[in-house]
Amino acid sequence: MLKIGGKAKEPEAEAEAERTSRFVALKGDMRTAPAEETRSVPQVGPERTTQQPLPPKPPLDLLAELTNTPPPPETPVRTLVRRVKIWTPLVLLLIVILGVVQAVRPLPRPTLDLTAQDTYTFEGGKADIPWPAEGQAALDVQGIGTFGSSGSDKPVPTASVAKVMTAYLILHDHPLKSGEDGPKIKIDKTAESQSNAGQESTVNVTEGDEITQREALEDILLASANNIARLVARWDAGSVDAFVAKMNTTAKSLGMANTKYTDPSGLTDSTVSTARDQVKLAKAAMAYPSFREVAAMMSYTDYKGTYHSNWNQLVGHNNVVGIKTGTTTSALGNLVFAAKKDVDGQTRLIIGAAMRQPPAKSDNSILTGVLNAGDALIRAAQGALKSATVLKKGTVVGYVDDGLGGRTPVEVTEDVKAIGWAGLKVKLSFAGGAVPHTAKAGTKVGTLTVGDGSAGAVQVPVALRDDLAEPGLGSKLTRLG
Repeated sequence: MLKIGGKAKEPEAEAEAERTSRFVALKGDMRTAPAEETRSVPQVGPERTTQQPLPPKPPLDLLAELTNTPPPPETPVRTLVRRVKIWTPLVLLLIVILGVVQAVRPLPRPTLDLTAQDTYTFEGGKADIPWPAEGQAALDVQGIGTFGSSGSDKPVPTASVAKVMTAYLILHDHPLKSGEDGPKIKIDKTAESQSNAGQESTVNVTEGDEITQREALEDILLASANNIARLVARWDAGSVDAFVAKMNTTAKSLGMANTKYTDPSGLTDSTVSTARDQVKLAKAAMAYPSFREVAAMMSYTDYKGTYHSNWNQLVGHNNVVGIKTGTTTSALGNLVFAAKKDVDGQTRLIIGAAMRQPPAKSDNSILTGVLNAGDALIRAAQGALKSATVLKKGTVVGYVDDGLGGRTPVEVTEDVKAIGWAGLKVKLSFAGGAVPHTAKAGTKVGTLTVGDGSAGAVQVPVALRDDLAEPGLGSKLTRLG
């Protein structure tokens, strides 16, 4: 406010805060700025608000701020050094983990490998076998191999040789222990009525009577009774047809590809087979102790007191122990046989068959003709068998492979002797169970088999020559897979 006649009072100095916070325009600048001069400046980089934090700085920049030392310039060497420092501990840790895993993981199962020759051939030329001039024949030695066969492999009528399958199937379904008589079988009306059938072999039985299973086998294999063959078929399967179906199923399972059964007795010519097929069956049948016992009998007396001789008159002579004859005028002479031969303290079983043999010239008998053919084959096989040392005791025949490169030798614990004949090539093979990871020298680890692997083949234990040790740490750490 002005006072008249007085000097105007100077305005009080404005507070420092007001001067520095208020904008006072100069007179010369009191004008409105053009609109285009107020446009915004383009944003460089990501837009930020006052609430958004700044991105973190690199560690070296932070260190530079704290120490007032600028970060060293980035170079390839510094980058490499930094990466080495970061990754080296990680790689070392990974190596340690892998090493522990390799060391504790299960070891592979050791295996037994044969390094010796897998075959042995007996010295000499081919064995001289007197094969029949007619029909067909086959000759084997159980557990060793076959002499071969003669004639065609065309199926021919078997006659009563078919009863070998009947007896085998009865024992398969109703096993008998050695010396056991077995269950009672009741004679039915059909079996009695067929007792006096004209042109076929039978035994006299009466309806209502009973015979043991063993006597039924004697009737079938020795007296070749057709009526009893049909009786046991009904007893076993309920009917003859059902039993015949089982015969054919069994033949197929034994590999008898050229065999067909149409009746349990073999009376009909539609029941056909081959010598080779019958040898297969004979081998299986002779595995039953009760079958061997009956087949080796020269005679027996039935429950009515009637004496019966074995039609196979070779049994009981020259170590012949079976098996069955079969003759008819249409089928001619047929024989399946078994005989023993002792060689170097070992007993070998010779099994063979002769089919469709003509009558003998000496008596014009079909039975004599086939028995003569069988006898010649048996004697030739017995004479040809000999022993040979295949491997000496202590011979290294293979190794135990631990699966990680370690191999421990194994050796035979005794002389390996095989029985065969001139020109025969026999197979050598290993058979072993679970091989341990560690074992002392001398520990049995398997068996060396010489022959076809069936019953009667030569078997010798094989054992470790040296101690079997567990694989070392280096092998464990470097294994693959």
